[in-house]
Amino acid sequence: MMILLLVAELFFTLVIGIYFFNLLKSQRTSKIVINKESKNEMDNLNALRKIKLTVPLTEKSRPKNFDEIIGQEKGIKALRAAICGPNPQNIIIYGPPGIGKTAAARLVLEDAKGIYYSPFNKDAKFVEIDATTVRFDDRGIADPLIGSVHDPIYQGAGALGVAGIPQPKPGAVTKAHGGILFIDEIGELHPTEMNKLLKVLEDRKVFFDSSYYNSNDKNMPNYIKEVFENGLPADFRLIGATTRRPEELCPALRSRCVEIFFKPLQSEEIKKIALNSVNKVGTKIEKKALEMVSMYSNNGRDAVNLIQLAFGIALNEKRDKITIQDIEWVIENGEYSPKIDKKINATPQIGYVNGLAVYGPNMGAVMEIEASAIRVLNKKGNIKVTGIVDEEEIKSANGKIIRKSNARCSVENVMTMLQKKFNLACDDYDIHVNFPGGIPVDGPSAGISIATAIFSAIKEMYVDNKIAMTGEISLYGKVRPIGGVKAKIDAAIKAGANTIIIPKENWQENFKKIKGAKILPVSSINEVFNFAFVNNKQTEKILIGTQAEVLLADNEKTSNKNYNQVYS
Repeated sequence: MMILLLVAELFFTLVIGIYFFNLLKSQRTSKIVINKESKNEMDNLNALRKIKLTVPLTEKSRPKNFDEIIGQEKGIKALRAAICGPNPQNIIIYGPPGIGKTAAARLVLEDAKGIYYSPFNKDAKFVEIDATTVRFDDRGIADPLIGSVHDPIYQGAGALGVAGIPQPKPGAVTKAHGGILFIDEIGELHPTEMNKLLKVLEDRKVFFDSSYYNSNDKNMPNYIKEVFENGLPADFRLIGATTRRPEELCPALRSRCVEIFFKPLQSEEIKKIALNSVNKVGTKIEKKALEMVSMYSNNGRDAVNLIQLAFGIALNEKRDKITIQDIEWVIENGEYSPKIDKKINATPQIGYVNGLAVYGPNMGAVMEIEASAIRVLNKKGNIKVTGIVDEEEIKSANGKIIRKSNARCSVENVMTMLQKKFNLACDDYDIHVNFPGGIPVDGPSAGISIATAIFSAIKEMYVDNKIAMTGEISLYGKVRPIGGVKAKIDAAIKAGANTIIIPKENWQENFKKIKGAKILPVSSINEVFNFAFVNNKQTEKILIGTQAEVLLADNEKTSNKNYNQVYS
């Protein structure tokens, strides 16, 4: 019996030994296979790294210093003031695409690193992320911006996951710790991500949650416990860039940031960018070709792309100069459209006014406003408003925004004001107000322009074609302040206006230094009319007459009211 037991014990011992031997052998074999496969992949990776193409012109043209960012001197000065001090700020940069927002953000960190009182050290990182490509998982296991937690239940949790330990994964906000986090197109950020980002900006650290974390678990590693208890560090400065208007961004984000505006590029500035690109590829360009590049480019990126294609044509034809024919071919093949620079009319007209509008961040434009007035008999006149976009829909990751034009309401306000202040019988006329171009019209800021056009049409008075104007009008003829006044002034000067009427409350002392136009601050519609019409004596006579009629009418109403009170 004892012999049988010994034999059985020996047998089981042998079986178990063989099992563990095979297990160790298979692990050793797996490790050898993994190491071999890893070596093969590493060899392939090194072989790929040895293959390099030449640097694209767009990368060659990327600014290496602030002087190479053309046309943004004021914006760069504000950016350096906000970042390069002892207490750097969070920033939002507004402006159209291709004007140097990203390049300026990169350069400003390098500039700050060299300043002794700056908190950015030499190892400070510039972490860039595009809000249009940021995607996160609702379960919280993937979030490239904020960071996430890899719970044990998910595949690939590793040794810690097998032990039931959740693993925090840092996101871009932690990778940017001590440096700059640049978010391009920040206006497209998903609302959930925006709220998380605002919390990080507030706390300057990231906190994680997991149902698998137990603070009382003594087996929990110190690192994991420290992260869950005190968070991952995320002390960075945010620079967000956007092509949207300020009002389209999250108010809570705007309140935490300094707002800086980069301006659209002028033709001469685009020429400089194009010429820099020509020099960097080592070729030449005809003067007329350079003019055409500036005519068909809306920004620096467009100019570089045009130069790159035209240079390729010249190179293939073994020429050392880009000709106007090369640019024309690229424009025709790429279906480029010329920039249409609005110019004021050559002569004064009745019912025609140069209004001013803003159609983007720091982007102004001259807005034509036309009005006609036809007297009608035995009926009440009609009001027509055409040429406006009544409703504009803007879609983004944050949802859908519907903007409705206030132009029609502004026209009605003007009619009431003209009737009350100047005793104009507007109901005796069919009045038609037109906004050529079909652009969204922000009615209130076009108030004084609409009033001038309608008054001109009814009184048949010529409006000075060299004057442009902007301002909201009240029912009592007061001129109210508006937004975007500097961009509007720039647009008016560019269009050829020599006099610009703005609300008095928008006046700034530096407007005295503006060359090319006279800036006139006004507080009432009477002042606007005194400046706007060609025949000032006729205007003065009409204004005095209409005001006298209004005063007489008001006196009669007051007398009748007193009479009724006495004899009632």
